[in-house]
Amino acid sequence: MTTPLVTRILFATDFSDNAGWAQEYARYLATMWNATLDVMHVIERPHWSSAEAEIFVAAAQARAQAARQLDQVRDALARDGVVAKARLVLGDPTEHICLAAKDQGSELLVLGVQGQTNLLHGLIGRTTERIVKEGPCPVLAVPGQQEGTGGAPSASGRLIRHILVPLDFSSPSLEAVEYALHLAKGLGASLTLMHVLEPVGYDLDCGLGLIEEETRKRDYWNRQLMDLRDVITSFGLTADLEISGGVPSDAILACALRQHSDLIVMGTHGRRGVSGERFGSVAQTVLRRATCPVVTVKTPTFAAGHRRVLPSAMR
Repeated sequence: MTTPLVTRILFATDFSDNAGWAQEYARYLATMWNATLDVMHVIERPHWSSAEAEIFVAAAQARAQAARQLDQVRDALARDGVVAKARLVLGDPTEHICLAAKDQGSELLVLGVQGQTNLLHGLIGRTTERIVKEGPCPVLAVPGQQEGTGGAPSASGRLIRHILVPLDFSSPSLEAVEYALHLAKGLGASLTLMHVLEPVGYDLDCGLGLIEEETRKRDYWNRQLMDLRDVITSFGLTADLEISGGVPSDAILACALRQHSDLIVMGTHGRRGVSGERFGSVAQTVLRRATCPVVTVKTPTFAAGHRRVLPSAMR
């Protein structure tokens, strides 16, 4: 029997419409993997200056309202056959969500991309990038459901049928491939591996030599992709390959739309580097603009008994 990729999921909700759609993915994956599901809501502390008594009353009202909404989420999951443990805390959303994921041994964190704007709600939309950057496990960020885009369930109820995996062959991107392989295996999804050749500036004196160099680069990366596909085939999966030119984030998003991808899985650090306040410009742009959910993999967390597919030489 195949070891499940995920045995414990943390779903962070702020009760927004985006969070409601993310809840569907948390439920779906918990059901598919028979995983434990924890549900968490963080009430952000008020930042305005006010009398202490007024702050206390506002916080008490917010806690009571959030507790009712959290019970509704838990009841909805129970009706779908998923027993979830719920937790309500007051404080900084990023800090508490990341700490809970670490303490509970979560292997996947699920949340909506956009959140509430009410100050008394957990502002997950505002802190998604921080959670992706600081979280101790892969993060599934789910945008709101949009008509005519990926994310609609099939007749069989499957939310994830095709997974797009962009990679630049850096260690983080190959870790994301490893994660995507097991995700596809467990969910019965198809795969597309994609590498983007970034544009080169040409001047008026460019000639056949530069064109030949670009052709050699394309051939080289195509061979790398084919070698990776051979490893994937030995795991019992097949994968389509694609090499595109252009701005990486634009090429990835265009491919996801063209392939009707239901999920993008990508590493958060790549060859382009990361600044002190960013988790990677490509991943950041894809996360903000994607119409399908995105799993960002910084350090993959695998369940006990996991057997790696990619050889260490590739990573």
